Amino acid sequence: MTKPARAVQEFRLPDLGEGLTDADWVHWAVAVGDRVELNQVIGEVETAKATVELPSPYGGTVEELLVEPGQTVPVGAPLLRIATEDGPAEPAGDSGGPSRPSVLVGYGPGDAPQSRRATRRASADAGRARDGDPPPARPDAKPGARKLAALLEVDLDTVTGTGRGGVITRDDVRRTAGHGDEPTAGHGEEPTAERPHSPAPEASPERTTRIPVGGVRKRTAEAVSRSAFTAPHASVFLTCDATATVDLVSTLRASPAFEGVRPTALSIVSRALLHAIADEPSLNAHWDDDTGEIVLHHDAHLGIATATSDGLKVPVVREAQRLSLPRLARSIAEVADRARTGRSTPPELTGSTVSVTNVGVFGVDGGTPILNPGESAILAVGAISDRPWVVDGALAIRKVVTLSLSFDHRLVDGEQAGRALATIGAFLGDPVPMLLADK
Repeated sequence: MTKPARAVQEFRLPDLGEGLTDADWVHWAVAVGDRVELNQVIGEVETAKATVELPSPYGGTVEELLVEPGQTVPVGAPLLRIATEDGPAEPAGDSGGPSRPSVLVGYGPGDAPQSRRATRRASADAGRARDGDPPPARPDAKPGARKLAALLEVDLDTVTGTGRGGVITRDDVRRTAGHGDEPTAGHGEEPTAERPHSPAPEASPERTTRIPVGGVRKRTAEAVSRSAFTAPHASVFLTCDATATVDLVSTLRASPAFEGVRPTALSIVSRALLHAIADEPSLNAHWDDDTGEIVLHHDAHLGIATATSDGLKVPVVREAQRLSLPRLARSIAEVADRARTGRSTPPELTGSTVSVTNVGVFGVDGGTPILNPGESAILAVGAISDRPWVVDGALAIRKVVTLSLSFDHRLVDGEQAGRALATIGAFLGDPVPMLLADK
């Protein structure tokens, strides 16, 4: 009997739909000699915005792994080679069955991206069902922890996770490897994973620590540098009485309309920003360097600056100006939670047209945020605290907040920025009439 023809297929890193030029390889889910099925997850890659699982476009046997965990891989570079039978396989379909839509690598046909954990379990079960073996439990670890474990040669099966739900963090990996006293990056964040073949951070005789930069931290550094040295930044500040906003939030939390969601002051601030944009549309715009034109956006895609264990991420609430206050509050909570838990997909972290950042959660009064590239304004909200305030000629203790609005001076003047910030302050001072007017 003639043996089936074998062909070796090379899978290259694709553009995952966000215009990336390279990405960091996080983890292999297969090894040389493993049998893989079409669309079985072969590993994880960290882009500028998120960690994404890559499914195999071929079915066959893994012949060679061409990249190492932690390595930065250019788009188009080969990742692995798979030996297939009966000639080349079709990455997106089966020639012998009904036609299927094209499959974007990392996504199922016609479906929203699944969480990495759900996809990982399904692909692992499929890959081992042939032998009748139960799928082995895989340690639940953050992507950055997997990178660091590969670098420090730590077996994740030996690590006890201390994160939420027992998830393994970078600190857990360092502790197991004997580096538990290493400093972490600023604001309590864990340092981003190192590139391959780089030694673990090690104190020099001068008592300094060098930490190679990659992943989200590298992309954030590139983005803020590009923004800071491209857009001429300016900022305006306003301290205002937000007592009525705080009282409203307390009332809304008892409202049936907000069942299942916890409204916060950020929900009201976001609505106030969207209200101000309606009067000052230049805040929801960008400068087109190629044409020298100002591009006004008709929809406000609201970016929510979110601190995560992997660094700063900006998940997006699409067409936020169309949402009711309960839906806006729910959407903000959902996109921020997905970003913090690493479940956001690249499309969910791109395309914002204006952003808001809540620096008050860190206990500070305010700041001057850097614009998200491609935006003309970002609003920073400081801590709401009890302060003396003059009300009707008498001194009283009120809930007071400091707001700062950074803007691109190429398309927003101080007049527009000042009026917008004053509108936001007035909204927070008496939100109910403004919310009724927005309906």
